[in-house]
Amino acid sequence: MRGSLATFSLGVKSLLLHKLRSALTTLGIMIGVAAVVAMLAIGEGASVAAQREFARLGTTNILIQSIKPPVDEASSGQSSWSANIYGLTYRDARIIKSTLDSTLGGRALKRIVEVRLSDKEIRVGNKWLQAPMLGTSPDYIEVMQMNIRRGGRWLTDTDMHSLANVCVLGGAVSDRLFPMRDPVGEFIKATGNRFIVVGVLEKLGRRSGSIGRSVDECIYIPRTTSQRRFGDTNIKRSGGSFEVESVQLHEIKVQIDTEENVPLAARVIENVLRRTHKNKDYSMTVPLELLRQAKEQKRRFQLLLFFIASISLIVGGIGIMNVMLATVTERTREIGIRRALGAQKKNIISQFLVETVVLSGAGGLLGLVVGVAASWIAAVGWGAEVLIRPEHPIMAFAISAFVGVTAGLYPAWRAANMDPVEALRHE
Repeated sequence: MRGSLATFSLGVKSLLLHKLRSALTTLGIMIGVAAVVAMLAIGEGASVAAQREFARLGTTNILIQSIKPPVDEASSGQSSWSANIYGLTYRDARIIKSTLDSTLGGRALKRIVEVRLSDKEIRVGNKWLQAPMLGTSPDYIEVMQMNIRRGGRWLTDTDMHSLANVCVLGGAVSDRLFPMRDPVGEFIKATGNRFIVVGVLEKLGRRSGSIGRSVDECIYIPRTTSQRRFGDTNIKRSGGSFEVESVQLHEIKVQIDTEENVPLAARVIENVLRRTHKNKDYSMTVPLELLRQAKEQKRRFQLLLFFIASISLIVGGIGIMNVMLATVTERTREIGIRRALGAQKKNIISQFLVETVVLSGAGGLLGLVVGVAASWIAAVGWGAEVLIRPEHPIMAFAISAFVGVTAGLYPAWRAANMDPVEALRHE
């Protein structure tokens, strides 16, 4: 025990004789470890954020959206009127439901939700704003994992059957139209129609696939009411030309019972739509596939980040080896004296390995502190999402120790195998 402490003490004293050189060598390891910790934390945070967004879409959901086909510029330039009839239809929803029921069984399909979009000018007294009105069904709130604020309610089957002029406000729309009071029971106007507010959604801060805008900015009404009050046709005026768009459904959301049935359901839906839509005026998103792709990309991305950051550690290891080789040359006479006084090879090796372990260990510990601090700065200063998993600092420190020991082996072996007589003659 005393011999080990003496060896350690001797190694530390030798390093302190050259403070600047030791500090610069430690700096190389510190930068490498800090880079590994910070880059993995930032990469992990970005990956988790992306996976969370896909998970919010529902891993058992399949989202189908209408896509506007490209306009023929030659034909559109000849007339001030142009017409576009495209997208998903009520018939598509019925066929998808019946096909899934017959293919997967009646219990596999949990819900199928139809969504219509109408962009309307909303007025409340002197306030007005342009907001998307989504006509949908009572199941929408379950599929989208939304929550109603206390004191209100969501759309019901009775609202659907009676074509009721009721609406539920997104959190952001509610704050803008009714900043100082509870909107439940109040009225809003949209294109000459009055709607009574029956509920307000809690803010979610995510986008709706059918409109590409935040769900907090939308107003939700029964789908049957939307069809009756606003119809399927929208007329848009641009300059001196008019464009007529006819879209029955902007989105169909399909919810399956288990993740295992999602791939088959997606193939069935794709086959149905391919037959009914010769022009591909739709797109299909399967969040489960996106989530799996994100996880796979995360693994590849982390390996790339780790490889890039590890280069710094390798450079630091080369720096340790260079310093220790120079130390061996400088202390050749000292090594010869120790060997002449009876020191064994293992004592010489132990001394030089202690010095490399101290350099790499100190650099590793400092690197962990700097890496965590850099991650925190990225999170607070840049708004980046970071996540430091326990295994990342442990792995970075272990690699730094391994690099240090490996880099010190050759200099230690070279010092231990010096001829004592030749070492004593060294000037």
